[in-house]
Parts: sequence; C-alpha cells; structure tokens
Amino acid sequence: MHENDTLKLLRECDAGVKMGVSSINDVLPDVRAKEMRERLADCRNQHETLLADIKAKLVEHCDSGKEPAPTAKGMSWIKTNMKMAFDYSDKTIADLITDGCNMGVKSLNRYLNQYSQADSVSKGFANRLIKLEDDLAMQMRQYL
Repeated sequence: MHENDTLKLLRECDAGVKMGVSSINDVLPDVRAKEMRERLADCRNQHETLLADIKAKLVEHCDSGKEPAPTAKGMSWIKTNMKMAFDYSDKTIADLITDGCNMGVKSLNRYLNQYSQADSVSKGFANRLIKLEDDLAMQMRQYL
C-alpha cells in the first residue's frame, strides 16, 4: 500500500505541476504589469524545478508520470480565452491564476488525504506545490 500510495501521489503532483506551468505559460504573454510578469515567471521556474525533482523520483519507481487530464486542460484554455475576450486585463489574469491556484491546492490536499500512506518525500513534493500555489494566489491579490 505504501508504494502504491507513493506512486499515485507522485503522479498527481506531476500532473499538477504540469498544469500550473501550462496555465502560467498561457497567460504570461498577455501580462502588462512588469512586476506581475516577473512573479509569474519566477513561480513558473519554481514549478519547473519541482517538476524535475518529481520526475527524478518517478524514474526511481520506473514510472513516466501523468499528464493533466485533457478535459481539465481544455476547460482551462476555454475559460482563459473567454474571460480574456471580454476583459483583456491583468485583473482578469490575476483572477484566472487565483482560481487555478485554489483548485490546485484543493486537489492536492485531497490527494494527500487519499494517499496517506505515501512516503515523506512524495508528501513533501505535494506540500511544496501547495505552498507555491498558495503563495502565488496571495501575490495575485493586489492585481484583482
């Protein structure tokens, strides 16, 4: 059970980090405020560093990880483009990023509870990602 939970949690972290990077990349070219753009780029870089750590752990388990669900990516893309079509602003981007961060934190906490027998390293990855998402949501508040 311990190894099974570990692998499942690692896969969810892998998918979550990829979703975060993708979401940031989707909006970054449209950000007008320099400081906001820098914060998003920095967070994306931190996500990519975490992704490399997760990938290394997945390789130890002879696993290739998990891609974000195509429906989740598609819905995110549609929501982003529809909202931006009506209000092309940093405020809209901050709102989208905040919503994404909140959904990520909620999902990751659910996975931590669901896969409670995962090893401490995998739980540490999940908690690092939760902190990244929480911090980014907090930073985006000033742009709402």
